[in-house]
Amino acid sequence: MADENKSEDDVNASLEGESAENAEGAEGAGSSGKKKKIIIIAVAVLVLFIGAGAGLYFTGMLDKFLKKDAATEEGAAKEGEHGAEGEAKEVCTKDEQGKEVCAVPGAQFLKIPDMVVNLNSEDGAPRYLRLSVQLEFKNAEDMAAVEKLMPRVVDQFQTYLRELRVKDLRGSAGIYRLQMELLARVNQAAYPIEVQDVLFQEILIQ
Repeated sequence: MADENKSEDDVNASLEGESAENAEGAEGAGSSGKKKKIIIIAVAVLVLFIGAGAGLYFTGMLDKFLKKDAATEEGAAKEGEHGAEGEAKEVCTKDEQGKEVCAVPGAQFLKIPDMVVNLNSEDGAPRYLRLSVQLEFKNAEDMAAVEKLMPRVVDQFQTYLRELRVKDLRGSAGIYRLQMELLARVNQAAYPIEVQDVLFQEILIQ
């Protein structure tokens, strides 16, 4: 009887062992399957990238991208050099006599000789206007051309200023009107050269 019980226990133990082994085997098979799937996906992605790169190379698209990047870098380098050197570089030209004239491009300013003129006063008392002006030009060539016409410009200014009355210069409206009148007269004297603006440095009424 005892032998029979022992035999049954051995059988049960053997069955339990086999079940455990089968479970472990199934677990190992599942883990191995997952690893294989990950490897297959990684290889597929790698092959896809290699294929895309080969396609770009053989169609010439890769060269275009590389050239574009190189051109962009070169342009950025040139801009950096230009910024380091600064934008204020002199440009040289020749005047009518063949003489080389160098100047910085961009807005240029020419000072008019200070002017003192008599003003018409309401009470007859002597009143004077002292005016200091600069002219603005878009480039050095225009400035040089008008500088040669300076006597004509000063004459235009003097003729107009002598007609002014003290009340004509009162307030910001009077000063603005004076500025516009002088700009019109200097452009008339300098035609076809265009003066960009008339800038007041000093306006003194005594």
